[in-house]
Amino acid sequence: MTTSAPGFLLLHGWQNRRPADHWQHLLADELRGRGLAVRYPQLPSPDEPDLAEWEAAVRSEHAALGPGPVTVVCHSLSTLLWLRIQAGARPLAADRVALVSPPSPELIAGQDAVHAFVDGGAALGTASGEAGGEAAGAESRDTLLFDGRLLGTGAVGDSVVVAGDDDPWLPLGLGDTWRGRLDGRQVVVRGGGHLTPDSGFGAWPAMTAWALGQRGEVALG
Repeated sequence: MTTSAPGFLLLHGWQNRRPADHWQHLLADELRGRGLAVRYPQLPSPDEPDLAEWEAAVRSEHAALGPGPVTVVCHSLSTLLWLRIQAGARPLAADRVALVSPPSPELIAGQDAVHAFVDGGAALGTASGEAGGEAAGAESRDTLLFDGRLLGTGAVGDSVVVAGDDDPWLPLGLGDTWRGRLDGRQVVVRGGGHLTPDSGFGAWPAMTAWALGQRGEVALG
């Protein structure tokens, strides 16, 4: 029996145009260099992202990887998008998931360009073509995504949540912001900032090691 090849889905954040020195870009290059299937899309309108458009793009890219195990690596705003998808009516299959620098939902709610990612809008699959009652229920669940429930990453294998201890998008810190909201091992990076090239990430060998199969506590601490 043949086993489908693994694939990797890398998703960037707000105002990100996949700069060549970003760790996600370097990770994509490394994985492709090893002959692995990688989808690292430029999500539409990164400065003023539309929730439905981003979700449609993610679903399309995920489907393009085929039926094999998928490792998902999200950064910043895309972590919230991934959580919305996994909490909705049509979650996506994932073998391993890394959520990097998940921003404070309270901060995102105060940003006009991106507040829909935390406080409104139904996920795709809840449009008017579906039964009215089901659609209304799904929309209500999505709108109240951060209402005290414990969210899951959807990973059947290892999952990890990583953030800097001085991330400006997490003024209360990773633990105080996400404890009780998100089910996943948390790893704090000292002096990591928002884990971008501006804070030294750049090449990130530990994340590459995680993507290639090491467990979070081994690769990332």
